[in-house]
This record gives sequence, structure tokens and C-alpha cells, in this order.
Amino acid sequence: MVDTTVTELLNRVRDRHDIAVRFEDSSQSWADHVAGAAGRAAWLRARLDPTRPPHFGVLADNSPEFSALLIGAALSGSVLVGLNTTRRGTALTRDIARTDCQLVLTEAGYEPLLAGLDLGVPVLRIDSAQWARELAPHAGARYDPVPATPDDLLMLVFTSGTSGEPKAVRCTHDKVGFPGAVLAERMGLGAADTVYLTMPMFHSNAIMAGWSVALSGGTNLAIRRRFSASAFLADVRRFGATFANYVGKPLAYVLATPERPDDADNPLRMMYGNEASAAVSQRFGERFGVLMLDAFGSSEGGIGIPPDPTAPPGALGRLPAGVAVLDEAGRPCPPGVIGELVNTDGPGFFAGYYRDPAADAERMRDGRYHSGDLGYLDEQGYVYFAGRTSGWLRVDGENLGTAPIERILVRCPAIERAAVYAVPDPDGGDRAAAAVVAATLTPAMLTEFLAAQPDLGPKQRPRYVRIAADLPQTATFKVAVRELQTQGLDTDDPIWEWRDGSYQPLEAAVTEKPAG
Repeated sequence: MVDTTVTELLNRVRDRHDIAVRFEDSSQSWADHVAGAAGRAAWLRARLDPTRPPHFGVLADNSPEFSALLIGAALSGSVLVGLNTTRRGTALTRDIARTDCQLVLTEAGYEPLLAGLDLGVPVLRIDSAQWARELAPHAGARYDPVPATPDDLLMLVFTSGTSGEPKAVRCTHDKVGFPGAVLAERMGLGAADTVYLTMPMFHSNAIMAGWSVALSGGTNLAIRRRFSASAFLADVRRFGATFANYVGKPLAYVLATPERPDDADNPLRMMYGNEASAAVSQRFGERFGVLMLDAFGSSEGGIGIPPDPTAPPGALGRLPAGVAVLDEAGRPCPPGVIGELVNTDGPGFFAGYYRDPAADAERMRDGRYHSGDLGYLDEQGYVYFAGRTSGWLRVDGENLGTAPIERILVRCPAIERAAVYAVPDPDGGDRAAAAVVAATLTPAMLTEFLAAQPDLGPKQRPRYVRIAADLPQTATFKVAVRELQTQGLDTDDPIWEWRDGSYQPLEAAVTEKPAG
């Protein structure tokens, strides 16, 4: 493994005037961008108390300022804490306190979220005149990075919290820099390319599969404040974007925009990300003329499965060396049997959670990294995602994964998106429930469709199907399964129940509530 620091990557672009960072209608060369970041580094050195953890929080949308602050953190030896813009109240206070932020940098749109909270630290707006005055004494600061090692902490990134309270993942220089270097090299990216960055920069996908790719490849970087499906293609054309990253559902949102005959007339060559369904990925690639590379990984970084264009539809690829599908006793699962994806060689890129030894111990057991992700192998050795251990369904005494059921549901032409989760069975265990986004689906259509699916077992058939206008999601476009489980059957959305051999409207007498 090649040791890579963000400082080493910065040395590749710090004198480059031929490539630029672009945002809305503005543009600046990488050389000017890094020079400005050196001023932020000098400000951080002067402002942060050296006797305390050198951490500062950023609660903001994507912008060149966010990028400059991350570079400033690398140059000054401080740590940027990416604060999730969807967190509120005591949850946001908790995130700031537990990550030892000495101050919080925000912008006008998010300042009201901090008003009235007992933070105990200063709050500064990075889009204010005060911020300009703060930086003025440090204008023209020398590019003088502190010595950095691959294991030095650079950023704290919170997990998405789809099934529990978010945890702060330690992101070292190597964890940020190495993926960017690998992706840039494998995809042959250089000065003629533009990386289009639209995923939220407080999350690992944007930083490791977008920002650091541009840094390592010496490419142009086009930053969008927030993802917009309707503006996606126009942005790609305007910025000349050749590479973009994604996570979760953005591809489906772009596909939902009106189709035009010239959609494939664009400069985009590659999309890299994870959690897109095979059907959505194929449709996106065909419609826009793009090579789709859907990998598998998580914020923690303990396991990564690279994309494999030769894999069967729905497969993640082949397991890398040291990664196995294990049962609860730690034994390898035979083909077709669901188990947990485990890195038997060690932690991989997992550098631990910040100030959470219990969570660290849950991930690292007996020297092995337990991902919490479920999967199974086919006879040819390809691995398929089957959900997460926190989302196991226990139906009539049998453990079921949610992802295989979701893959079957979205085969139905009338279903755009689907999420499978558990509701309590009064007799013990779980009943399978599914929330689907489907404008034209009828109970009869769903009954007929599922009856025709040869790989849907009788226990996998959802007992309840909720017809939703949309699925709740996190800021990184992952389905907030915990919210669906909390609501259970208590919703104004139509719910169908499997009863007497077909789907029928749920009877009003049903009152099951989720545990907890």
C-alpha cells in the first residue's frame, strides 16, 4: 500500500495555473486556491488553542471556502469536523461537543440552526464581513505545511445514521489521499479533465471520491453548492465535467427528469460511486453515454469492493483478498447463505471512531473488522449485498436480508424506489414491510408481479407495502430506514397487506407499533 498524505497531493497542484476550481460563475486557479488556503492555515494556527484538540466544525454547503478550509486544516495540522446540515437541536449540539470543536464555522443559511444552542464555543460566518476581517492579517501567508504522516488525523466525518446515532469516523491523511490517488491513476485523469463535485462535502464520498481525486489527478474541480437533478446535465456541459461521484439515490433523481434526444451529447465519461441499483446504473449509463462504476464501501473504510464490469447484474464484484462472508460463529458461509462481510486481515482503512471505544470494539473483534454489512456469494464467487446487521429481518424463525427483497421489488416497472424494513410480529420476530415509490401500482399488479418472481421466497414477500410519495433520506441520499421503522404502520400513506393470497388495503384495526 502506498502511503499518501493530502500534503503530498497539494504539492502537485500548488503551482498550477492551468487548472482551476470553479463555483457558480467564479473561477480561480489551483495555485491561487492553495495560496488562499495558506491564509486559512495561518488563521487556524493563531486561533486554535494548542493545548486542546485542534478541531473546528464546519456547518455549510459545498463551496471553494469549504475546500480551502480543508486544505488549511492539512497545512496547519488541525482537524476539520464535517457537521451534517440536516442535524438539529440537541443532536447537533452533541455532535459539536463530542468532537471537541473549539469553534464552528457556518454560513447565513445555517446560522439559525445554531441560535439558542448551548454550544460553549464561538460561531463565525464564513460568508460575512467579519470573516474577511479575520483573514485579512493572514493574507499572503507563506505555504508552510506542518510535517504530516499518513496516520495523522485530518477530518472527522459522521456516519449517515440510517439505523442509529451517527458516529464520528476518524479520517486520516492516508484515508483521504489514497483513494483519490488510486482513482485518478486508474481512470487516467489529468489537466484536461474536470471533476464535478455535488455530494455534500461533510461526507466521505465527496472528499475521497471527488475532492481528493481532483487534487491527485491535477484536474479542474467544479463545485456545486448542493445536488440538483434538474441542473445536473446543464452543469456537466457548462463546466465540461468528465468525472463525477455519487452516493445513494441521485442517479434515480436525474433519470426522473424529462428525457431528451441529445442527453448523451455531453462530456461526462465516468461516474463513480456506490448504492445505485443495477437497473438504475444501466439506464443512466445508456441514457447519458457514461461508463458507470459502482463500488462498495462505507464511511469507516474497513472494507472496499472495487467495481467489476464483468460481474452479473446486481453483484458487487469479487471479494478482495482477506475479505470473507462469515456466519455468526465466524465460519465462511457457503454460496447462497447470507453472512457478514468481514475483513479477516485487520482494520483496512478503518482508523476508529472518535472518542467511542465501545463502537471501536464492536467493529474490531479478534483482530477482524466487522463491517455490519450483510452479503452472500454465488457459485462463481461474486458477492451480493444483502442489507445490514442492524436491519436483519427475523421472519418465522429465519434470518432474511433486506437488499435481495429490494432488488426484486424494483424490477417491477411501476416501482421507482423501494426500502424494506421490519415491523414487529405480535407472535414474535418480525414481519417484512416495504415502502415503495410507485405512482401507477395497484394491489393486483403487485400480487401478479411478485408471484412471477422465481427468486422470491414466501417469507421474503412483504407482509405490508406502503405506497409513499417519497422515501425519507439522509443528507447523503441514503434511505433513513430508522425513520420508516419508527413510523411502522402509523402513517397516512396507503398501506396494503398480504391477506388471503393477494394484496389488499390494510384493515384499520391493525395497530402494530415498532419496538423501541
